[in-house]
Amino acid sequence: MAADSDPETEVFEITDFTTASEWERFVSRVEEVLNDWKLVGSSAGRFSPEKGAYTTGTWLEKSKDINFADFKFFITHFILKQEGENDNEKEKIEEDAFPAAMQDLLCMNNDFPPRAHCLVRWYGIQEFVIISPGANCEAIISESKCNLLLSSVSIALANSGCQVPMFVQVQQKWRRMYSGECQGPGVRTDFEMVHLRKVPSQYNHLSGLLDIFKSKIGCNLSPLPPINIAIRFTYILQDWQQHSWPQQPPDFDTLLGGEVGGVEFGKLPFGACEEPISELHLATTWPHLTEGIVVDNDVYSDLDPLQAPHWSVRVRTAENPQCLLGDVLTEFYKLCSKKETTDEVLGRTLGEEENQENSDISSALSRLTEPTATVPISKLSVSNMVHSARKHIRRHRRVDESPLSNDVLNSVLLCLFPDAAVEKSSDNSKNKPAQTNTCGKDEQDKNSDCNLYLQLKSAPIDSLTYRLALCVCLINYNYGGLRAVAHLWQEFVLELRYRWENNYLIYGLAGGPPDLRCCLLHQKLQMLNCCIERKRARDEARRAQEGGKEKEPKGAGSSQNGRPTLDSTASPASTKEVSPGKSWDSWSDSEDEFFECLSDQGETESSQTDGEKDGGKVKPEGRLHQHNNMTLLNSSEPLYVPVTQEPAPMTEDLLEEQSEVLAKLGTSAEGSHLRARMQSACLLSDMESFKAANPGCVLEDFVRWYSPRDYVEEEVDEAGNKVTKGELSARMKIPGNMWVEAWETARVTPARRQRRLFDDTKEAEKVLHYLAMQKPADVTRHLLPCILHSAILKLKDEESVEDIPSVKKSIRQATSHASKLLHPPNYDFKKLEEFINQLMVMETVITQARSLKAKFSLCEGEKGEDKEELEKFVSLLLEEPEVEVIGAGQGPAGSIIHKMFINAQRLADFTSDEAALLSALEEDFSSDRRPPGGSNKVPDFPPPAGREILLRTCVPRPAPYSKALPQRLFCVRMKEEFRLAGAFSSDTSFF
Repeated sequence: MAADSDPETEVFEITDFTTASEWERFVSRVEEVLNDWKLVGSSAGRFSPEKGAYTTGTWLEKSKDINFADFKFFITHFILKQEGENDNEKEKIEEDAFPAAMQDLLCMNNDFPPRAHCLVRWYGIQEFVIISPGANCEAIISESKCNLLLSSVSIALANSGCQVPMFVQVQQKWRRMYSGECQGPGVRTDFEMVHLRKVPSQYNHLSGLLDIFKSKIGCNLSPLPPINIAIRFTYILQDWQQHSWPQQPPDFDTLLGGEVGGVEFGKLPFGACEEPISELHLATTWPHLTEGIVVDNDVYSDLDPLQAPHWSVRVRTAENPQCLLGDVLTEFYKLCSKKETTDEVLGRTLGEEENQENSDISSALSRLTEPTATVPISKLSVSNMVHSARKHIRRHRRVDESPLSNDVLNSVLLCLFPDAAVEKSSDNSKNKPAQTNTCGKDEQDKNSDCNLYLQLKSAPIDSLTYRLALCVCLINYNYGGLRAVAHLWQEFVLELRYRWENNYLIYGLAGGPPDLRCCLLHQKLQMLNCCIERKRARDEARRAQEGGKEKEPKGAGSSQNGRPTLDSTASPASTKEVSPGKSWDSWSDSEDEFFECLSDQGETESSQTDGEKDGGKVKPEGRLHQHNNMTLLNSSEPLYVPVTQEPAPMTEDLLEEQSEVLAKLGTSAEGSHLRARMQSACLLSDMESFKAANPGCVLEDFVRWYSPRDYVEEEVDEAGNKVTKGELSARMKIPGNMWVEAWETARVTPARRQRRLFDDTKEAEKVLHYLAMQKPADVTRHLLPCILHSAILKLKDEESVEDIPSVKKSIRQATSHASKLLHPPNYDFKKLEEFINQLMVMETVITQARSLKAKFSLCEGEKGEDKEELEKFVSLLLEEPEVEVIGAGQGPAGSIIHKMFINAQRLADFTSDEAALLSALEEDFSSDRRPPGGSNKVPDFPPPAGREILLRTCVPRPAPYSKALPQRLFCVRMKEEFRLAGAFSSDTSFF
């Protein structure tokens, strides 16, 4: 009664057996993927791959996720791309043709491909699908689960009509175990695999493998169709003791003994510190054999590697070998992340600084308050204070605390400032210019290398900045790291200040304003050089103006053209004193500093004479020359070009700072007016010079010379006569025009009496202060473009010797990449680190090429033809995964490889001392005096590290009257691995 009263209970207990299970959903999903990828239908239309296509061709890969319940799988399709594939030819294929994969089983064009998927190597197929567990899923180890997956694959292939072989990855991933199936019209191929740790003794030779292959195919035909055999033995050479490494080790005794000159500090090191080639793999191949031609059993073997018709070689390189250039760049790059200041690095404690301050304050104040008659101001110059401070530091610092010894420091400074050594050695050299901006001798024919600094924003080759980068890099690597760099930078800044104080031009910098295309540090040094040039010109002009025609006395520290010296004791400060009360140097601190010009002296005198003849008229001053025979508008006087001040040179940071200040003024009328006044300082100076050179001139005269486009001339017809009249342009007539205001406020002042546009004293002190405040990390960041520039040039030079096309291409790409990385103001240090790693890879490849050339005797001078063949062979070893040896064991490369194995085998049986003695004796006996192979006590080759045997045939299966189908067995035998990969086809229609 309860059931009748509650009919819903019966409905609830009904089970719907039409609902799909998880297994059915999985099979359906696999079929959907095969249809989406258009893998259904016949696959027999694909061409048979050409020789080497599996290695050199392009493999296409696509993947999707599928789920079996909550278990995630990847289904991946691999296919070799073929250019000549044609859909029309597919239509002509017979319907019952074998699938392409079954045809590939018998193809002999691509046995043992050097670089391919393991299934391609084992089965020779050019298209397949793999179902493998997801990334974080456990392996399919259970036999029932494996069978379930295989049955799913079989049903999906049958339902979809797909003829592409499909594999399922089982067991742990590292074992590379696959089981699969391929279905065609009335045929099926099963892909089976065996993987063991140890080789069963009965299968350790060819005869045993033939037995297992015959038993597996179970063919009852007599005689059995011939079995095609391909064999490859691989021998590994790891012992390079008999070969001298071409990289010469550095002479550390010389480097550390103080005999380090400019040559060592001016070049980056290069080369590997260890053997970059770890192994040489020799593969000896017998590609086409049949049963009965060769004997290989547990008693005897005909497989002598010297008799193999094909030899191929591959090299295995050492992982990240230590290379000198890479180490130097890496250590230099690490400095960029340091935070310490120079004072912190050099270890000056606060107590020492306080004591020094307390002891010097009283004396400093008393000196400043004493009258100048008793204490010459020259004694209080910055130069004297700097050198006294340097002596004080050296006196109170223990010798062992100094990061750099005096010998090393002097060597570095002579490398940076070689003009000091030149001056000491010869008086004739004093006439040479103090700056240089030329490429080195080896680089003169390479304009691209000389101009590479423009792309990288570094500094010209052989400039002071470029040499400084090299010295800092090598000092950091060889002489104490951060503390040594801080010490060198401190001495470098002191040397620059010494040169500024004593009017010595800085060697290795091009004249003129700072080159904004170079790095900021190079611009700062150029700015300091500009200040020294202006200061020297001003002092010489004043001496000439006051009639002081006495020449400077020649001393050990001075010269006619101001060449510097590193000898601080010979200070030419005495030559600077004109009067006991005030020195020429101290004039530069005056507020009323004026510009002094040498070139207008004669003009001034002549103009004064002309003015005196005119009697009472304003005397013109500062004339340079007439301007295009033009005359003033209000008189018949010729228009003269005035002597003007040069605009103030600026570095990029000052330009950026100025632009920020101008931008902050806003767009208001007052801000725009103030901005225009700030920008018109040079214009006002030129107007004053023009008024002084052209008395009675008007604004129109100035515009005609300064900005001819703003003076518009046109012909006007007056009373029948055409008269040329001119007027200012519309831009100049705008109310409140800055040019008009500046002209009204401009005084009649020649350039030599104007206030300086460029205060060299102020700018020089700003540069020196900027340099003194730089931390070692800041210096490293400034010099990073220069050191990368030098590294690229070093790689170019080394590559040109070895001629490696891949490295040449990589250098071009790296140069283009570096030009983008080094231009922004804030470097992306992560990308820079990656870039340095790229340079290290190039260095490694070059060292690998050198190692191989040394091993194949290319440095010893072979015969002409043999040398060309060996060079090509070595270059291919670096480019290709595997290189065929022409002539096998009898060719030039094969003979050398044979000798390598012989030496390694003999050295393996002796101690190191005996091996050295034996290798020396080997040089006295030629190889042809050695007894023929086989009679030696020590075999020429070690046991093969890997043996690969490939067996193929085409027999009817499973019955004698079935179709003849391809059968294949691939065997791999290694020290701790034995693998059998079989593909066995059977006829599903007639069995």
